[in-house]
Amino acid sequence: MNQLDFIRALPKAELHVHIEGTFEPELMFAIAQRNEVEIPYKSVEEVKQAYNFHNLQSFLDIYYAGANVLIHEQDFYDLAWAYFEKCAEDKVVHTEMFFDPQTHTDRGIAFSTVINGLQRACDDAKERFGISSHLIMCFLRHLSEEAAFETLEQALPYKDQIIGVGLDSSEVGHPPSKFERIFAKAREAGFLVVAHAGEEGPAEYVWEALDLLKVNRIDHGVRSEEDETLMARLIAEKMPLTVCPLSNLKLCVVDDMAKHNIRRLLQKGVHVTVNSDDPSYFGGYMNDNFIAITEALDLTKDELKQLAINSFEASFISDDEKQKWSEQIQAMA
Repeated sequence: MNQLDFIRALPKAELHVHIEGTFEPELMFAIAQRNEVEIPYKSVEEVKQAYNFHNLQSFLDIYYAGANVLIHEQDFYDLAWAYFEKCAEDKVVHTEMFFDPQTHTDRGIAFSTVINGLQRACDDAKERFGISSHLIMCFLRHLSEEAAFETLEQALPYKDQIIGVGLDSSEVGHPPSKFERIFAKAREAGFLVVAHAGEEGPAEYVWEALDLLKVNRIDHGVRSEEDETLMARLIAEKMPLTVCPLSNLKLCVVDDMAKHNIRRLLQKGVHVTVNSDDPSYFGGYMNDNFIAITEALDLTKDELKQLAINSFEASFISDDEKQKWSEQIQAMA
């Protein structure tokens, strides 16, 4: 089996994907027309052109504008369902999806509208494709701590549908320490916790996520390599990093995929995983990310296996499920 076929056959878990970031231009345009929402684009092609951006903030500006067309429960269902169809194509058998309720509740959309649409798609994906999934609610770090506390209160009635909380949006200038108290409250309520750190922000943000937020995983974390002491800790604690290669390239975290540090991190013993982040904006879903790093970094089948196994070990599924997938991957030739 060649590398490409091997990647396609490899079972994978995706741990870092923003469901709003899977919004393909065709679906955005269709839902905008269905809901009679004015968007500044006259065609799908114009929407695609708008997806050309140059940094994290310009991406976020487009990302939030696109989310404005999501109004009804069916819209959120359609958004998630389109992503699950991609998962089925890419052999993603488990996914832990981020969603940003503040992006929607601040527009007057009920929290229940968002989560009910997403959960219904999760249930249908399990029944139709056999794909398991969890929802992780993210706080927008460019908003206030007070707003995060309000969102946590809104989420509590739906706690059985939300496995964890995260921290996303503009990293620079919004350190994890800004949200230390809300993460303590979330942990007390029984949520698992993750946080974006060490993408655009410095390695110090990873330290804060570990020590102040007490996270179960670090999202991104590629700048951890700048701090040898931090690297030693990540390796010793087997702290997962949910790395997003095509996202890093698109946002100029690296300027050439051949310079990406994911293989180097893997070889050093860091618990790295491969993920797509905001795939409709960053040029690729899971298999696209695997293919890009395999071609640029000359990954071996054993390294591909380890990345896939890492994804299940770092996930929030049961130990029995982790063992099942690990054994299946190890047996692949």
